Amino acid sequence: MSSTVSSSRAKNLSAQKALEEAVKRDLDLLDYPRREWVISRESSSGQKILDVLIIGAGQGGLASAFGLMREKVKNILVVDQNPQGEEGPWLTFARMHTLRTPKYLTGPDLGIPNLTPRNWYETVYGKNVWDDFSLIPKEHWAEYLQWYREVLGIPVRNNTAAGAIEWNEKEKCFNIPLTDTLSGKTENALARKVVLATGIDGSGRWDVPVQISESLTRQHYAHTRDDIDFEKLKGKSIAVLGAGASAFDNASVAMEHGAKEIHLFYRREDLPNINPYRWAEFVGFLKHHGDMPDHLKWKFILQILRMGQLPPTDTYHRATKNPNFHLHGNSIWNSVKAVNGHIEIDTKISTFKVDYIIVGTGCVTDLSLRPELSKIVDKIALWQDRYSPPAEDKNADLARHPYLAPQFQFTEKNKGEAPYLDSIFNYTFGCLLSLGFGGASISGMKYSIQRLVSGITKQLYLEDADAFYEQLKNFDLKEF
Repeated sequence: MSSTVSSSRAKNLSAQKALEEAVKRDLDLLDYPRREWVISRESSSGQKILDVLIIGAGQGGLASAFGLMREKVKNILVVDQNPQGEEGPWLTFARMHTLRTPKYLTGPDLGIPNLTPRNWYETVYGKNVWDDFSLIPKEHWAEYLQWYREVLGIPVRNNTAAGAIEWNEKEKCFNIPLTDTLSGKTENALARKVVLATGIDGSGRWDVPVQISESLTRQHYAHTRDDIDFEKLKGKSIAVLGAGASAFDNASVAMEHGAKEIHLFYRREDLPNINPYRWAEFVGFLKHHGDMPDHLKWKFILQILRMGQLPPTDTYHRATKNPNFHLHGNSIWNSVKAVNGHIEIDTKISTFKVDYIIVGTGCVTDLSLRPELSKIVDKIALWQDRYSPPAEDKNADLARHPYLAPQFQFTEKNKGEAPYLDSIFNYTFGCLLSLGFGGASISGMKYSIQRLVSGITKQLYLEDADAFYEQLKNFDLKEF
């Protein structure tokens, strides 16, 4: 059997090599205009200034880089604080079996058929395998992204953490300290434009309710984002707070590692069974939410939040098939405390004693929690600075979302105070209210990358308009 598997794998690798050549051929066929055009810059001390620094080498950062490279913006660098292969959630804290989005999605490919996830998958694993499943396994998505990075030659520096972004008025660019997480060595990068592609929590952080964090020590709980030692939960009684997909995923993993029982709590009367994200997967919303007036942007996104994010069908059944898994709706936690080696949770319905809590309450939006924005955050406009919804539609988390310009740029809280904010592009989940499914969303990438890249190339051209005009005046290539 091993020889059969080996020969099959060799055949797949051979096919993948052919696919890589086809991708290169596609890029060559589509390579117009070909001329390098961005005017290079150096600091007064002679240091090279990057045209674009992209912070984050997950799917959003990689696709952003590829989009820029196709437009001949090549003086770029992508940095990620994680080791190669561990960018994004797929091989770390994502504990589902598959992606949630339809398998026929496109986006990172930027319209190149040979670069689509489907074509890569059918080439490597076979069309019959592709036809047999409904959703892409998360490990294979991670594998696709690594292949994508390599075949396109995207310049990524792993194990590199970006520090606080600061505007350098003298050089007309940003200073960004880059620290090697292995050696601790820090260097200062200069960049004209910065793209934040830091994922779901990129405009805030993963949220643990203060009710838990102030009542318990860290040995009593973990967030779904954390590196959880599930082996230590064997034989334990576990409480899971939240009813989103990640809450169900972590509950399932705990049971699969031998947890005695799982109690999952949520505040709604009933679990949502309608997914508004499926409604949103059409051209109108994905491409044009960002073109709506503010009151409609707020109205649409608030409605999506009110409808809730349900666990996908396979995620739900993975958890509920276990007889020791218990759902508790309408169960707001009144208090949480450690009592005699256990955790006592008082809810509206009853009191529960458990050994451990897994927090699945998602992210909180708050730019002040982002270290890379610490020196400029007070100058960034939020939605609460620009729009006041009707009293019945107020939402504190939405109000803290950054108020972004049409191509993902930050905007100034006070006009004229920090015009350089226009050169920082927030391609994180924090763009939801302003621009819909963009950063950290595969389903929106087909259109959002176009917006982002167009915004950057527009700025690079207009900022150097005088220099381009001089090029035009001095152009003397004679044709006869």
